Amino acid sequence: MIETFLKSFANLKKNKIAIAGAHDESVLGAVKQALDFSIAEFFLVGDKAKIETIAKEVSLDLKKVELVEETDDIMCAKKAVALVKDGYASALMKGKVETSTILKAVLDKENGLRGTRKLSHIAMFFAENYHKPLFVTDAAININPTFDEKRDIIENAVVAVRALGIKTPKVALICAKEHVDEKMPVTLEYARLVEMNKADEITNCVVDGPFALDNAVSKEAAKTKGIESEVAGDADIIFCPEIVSANVLYKSLTMFAKASVGGAIIGANAPVILTSRADSKENKLLSIALGAIIGGGATK
Repeated sequence: MIETFLKSFANLKKNKIAIAGAHDESVLGAVKQALDFSIAEFFLVGDKAKIETIAKEVSLDLKKVELVEETDDIMCAKKAVALVKDGYASALMKGKVETSTILKAVLDKENGLRGTRKLSHIAMFFAENYHKPLFVTDAAININPTFDEKRDIIENAVVAVRALGIKTPKVALICAKEHVDEKMPVTLEYARLVEMNKADEITNCVVDGPFALDNAVSKEAAKTKGIESEVAGDADIIFCPEIVSANVLYKSLTMFAKASVGGAIIGANAPVILTSRADSKENKLLSIALGAIIGGGATK
């Protein structure tokens, strides 16, 4: 499924990714993979001498990328952000700089990439026991979002998933119950979000819930509970009410289900790709692909 996904977006309009602090072995290894799949092109912002040394080690042909010399971390982030802001690149990627450094550059009021919605994180999973890519939000940014922030997170995710060719994503609102209960306040918020979707205040998607997780991803489980919904058992996007449940779901999918995953920060004027040294090569590649495709906005 993963290779099919990657090949389906290869050789389209080449979206460029600006990498802040590209002098990193794991990052340049992922760049080589992405170039091999023809997923994106790259600006490598960083220490040129180190980049050239590492490129030889990972067999990366530097003629296929553009180098921007910079040895200071803060300036690496600022220059990479400027490449996106000025339209030379469509996505930003964290290399060997601190996450706080790159996010500070992204959120700079004058020179950053602030959008109109709150930033959020989206993760794209490929699990053997699910019939299509599954998206989870927000497992990394928003700790306990307000109602308005929940709406922003949903809208961010819908824009991102539509860019991957899913024209009307099915959004499942997840909690511990399948019905509205005043003792569980988030279910009241979910009822409002569903009504907003029906009233075209949240558009280009189908929002339903509350669902327990099994009802969102298993038609059999939904049928057993007597749930009738086009989202039940066929969700594209799993929306979790706060970061704890989302992060537990994220780690459960990777640790127990051994699902492959790519992730990006969305909601700014361009996606921000954050990878970790602990990520597998496949997961780094998926994150790059996700960021490049969202940045290109295939169906916006």
